[in-house]
Amino acid sequence: MESTDPKELAEAANNPFKTYCALQVSVIAMVLAVCSMGGSNTGKDATMNNILASNTYSFYQAKSVRQTQYKLAADQLEIQLNSDKLTPAAKTLLQDKLTAYKKTIDRYESEPENGEGKKELMVKAKEFEHERDTALKKDPWFDYAEGLLQLAIVLTSVAIITGRPAMAYVSLLLGIVGLFCTLNGYFLFF
Repeated sequence: MESTDPKELAEAANNPFKTYCALQVSVIAMVLAVCSMGGSNTGKDATMNNILASNTYSFYQAKSVRQTQYKLAADQLEIQLNSDKLTPAAKTLLQDKLTAYKKTIDRYESEPENGEGKKELMVKAKEFEHERDTALKKDPWFDYAEGLLQLAIVLTSVAIITGRPAMAYVSLLLGIVGLFCTLNGYFLFF
């Protein structure tokens, strides 16, 4: 039978062990919130950078196809220019067209002024892949941390109910490991 004596209830409420456990739960919950936010953002970053890399590679491929089409057309014009059956006006027209095609071919290869040449697109795609890979390396650390921190909160709650300090110490250990996993998720120490 539980006591209803206000003095005993006040003593139970001022129990230093329970106060310690309540503070421990608060700190672990705060770390869990920060960890959850980092994990969510890392997942979004991985997805976004994967999409951006894929889009950039698609743009690169489209440029390659167009460049190949211009190369084939330029080859055809060169063949026509080497035939003796053209008038000087026709040769001039074909030569102008060939020059324009070659400029377009070169522009598709590298376009530093707007970053949309094949060389620039490949560099961008590699950067997006690197960012994606970094986010994918960080993501599991947040998952580990979330699991450990949730377990720590549960064990601290059990320690409060049972009054067993050993449970609180195990919970503290899990919380510390969870904190290190969270920090590694943000900074990739290892």
